[in-house]
Amino acid sequence: MIETDILIIGAGPCGLFTVFEAGLLKLRCHLVDALPVPGGQCAEIYPKKPIYDIPGLPSILAGELIDNLMEQIAPFKPGFTLGERAEQLEQDHEGKYILTTSAGTRIKAPVVTIAGGLGCFEPRKPPLERLEHFEAHGVDYIIRDPEKFRNQSVVLAGGGDSALDWTIFLADIAREVTLVHRRSAFRGAPDSVEKIHALADSGRVQLITNAEVTGLSGNGKLQGVVIARDGQAPIVQAADYFLPLFGLSPKLGPIGDWGLQIDKNAIEVNTQDYSTNIPGIYAIGDINTYPGKLKLILCGFHEATLMVQSAFKRIHPDRKLQFKYTTVNGIEAL
Repeated sequence: MIETDILIIGAGPCGLFTVFEAGLLKLRCHLVDALPVPGGQCAEIYPKKPIYDIPGLPSILAGELIDNLMEQIAPFKPGFTLGERAEQLEQDHEGKYILTTSAGTRIKAPVVTIAGGLGCFEPRKPPLERLEHFEAHGVDYIIRDPEKFRNQSVVLAGGGDSALDWTIFLADIAREVTLVHRRSAFRGAPDSVEKIHALADSGRVQLITNAEVTGLSGNGKLQGVVIARDGQAPIVQAADYFLPLFGLSPKLGPIGDWGLQIDKNAIEVNTQDYSTNIPGIYAIGDINTYPGKLKLILCGFHEATLMVQSAFKRIHPDRKLQFKYTTVNGIEAL
């Protein structure tokens, strides 16, 4: 059995940063993730997606962010159990938690931190006839390698940050980029919306609002999409790729059976330390919910920092916590 101070379920950016904050307090961490590599969605789903809200980094690719986090936590030598899903959680006679994974690995710790992002997830698919026929033949829900779309004609659909960010990014790669949104207003960051309109005004992106993609055409491979616009006859636009970016549908999986307070597939927490209703179990990042919650990596880093302070007091109730600044002491001195 593996024993550690903090068991982290989820090896995405928030889980990885938890290792750093815990390491500053001399706490050992072990991470469990169903994916075969650290990094969560940033590594597995969109490693080439640019991220703009990390302090001090005007822009960084998601995969590079994970590489940097792995370098940052390397001095603290965390343990990893990858490619195994967290299944069963129980407490022993000492009050410590024992997690059993899908492969039978058992990990014991006094503190459990759930940093599982969206949990188990699948893309939200539009209700289009023959959609499955074109999957992997022109229809993609996730962009792993944007070079795939170089010099191609690409139609994206969606009005959130993912659709906006990828439209902006692909404008420099694809031959033609069209963004279709069913409304005139977008749900994404105002700065991204401004960039989209600027690209549309310059002719680098075709922006079609108050419209929907209602059909697909092609023989074996996608050749076009049918776009229906309010008050106008549908048009068929030639396209090599169609990217419906409507987000991911989250599912908690086995975590949902652990007795935690759940609200709409998210774990309710106390914002004082991001603790759950079960003592010793915390939840940080996109998997938690509270009034005013923002699903940003930046916010998850903040949550991890406060959570570790509380975890230290639980693990060492008889020791006084002395917080030190890395700018003064350096990591090695800590």
